[in-house]
Amino acid sequence: MTSQAIRYLILPGWQGSPPEHWQSHWQRNLPNSARVEQADWLYPICGDWVAELDRAVSADPRPVILIAHSLGCITVAHWARQASSQQLRRVCGALLVAPADVERPGCPEALQNFAPIPRSPLPFPSLLVGSDNDAAASALRALELARDWGSDVAILSGAGHINVKSGHHQWEQGFGYLYRLQGHIERQSRLRA
Repeated sequence: MTSQAIRYLILPGWQGSPPEHWQSHWQRNLPNSARVEQADWLYPICGDWVAELDRAVSADPRPVILIAHSLGCITVAHWARQASSQQLRRVCGALLVAPADVERPGCPEALQNFAPIPRSPLPFPSLLVGSDNDAAASALRALELARDWGSDVAILSGAGHINVKSGHHQWEQGFGYLYRLQGHIERQSRLRA
């Protein structure tokens, strides 16, 4: 799979990803990448976010890799549960970074309409990258979500929420996880051929 043959859809979480966030950096540097823009970044509505992801997937017939952060990961899980088989076939895989546990005690009220989190396996390869000190999802919770979604998993040490606040601006090492996911997708593709 060459990068020219696919496109990348970047799904920020609550409050969006500012210009200094790694998702913005990746959008500027990955060929064929686009951001899923939400109408309201501050007061997200699950159904609206899922519908916007569905529109973004259907806007282009090329295969796509989803690159989600925080609430964007939960949006992917909701979308995958209700998307048509035609839409699901367009998705090669998903990189799910620092998923937000919207069921945790003390979760911001604005995010609670994304609960409950879908727990069924995702119908495409995925890699979940979490952290052992993320206030939005404990390492144990990230491992549970990865197990339920059928995702490969990597738990980073001391990475926080893997965002600007935790010092992840360009997050160049994150490309390694994207390449790992793409390698997995290519291997599965060869096995099916």
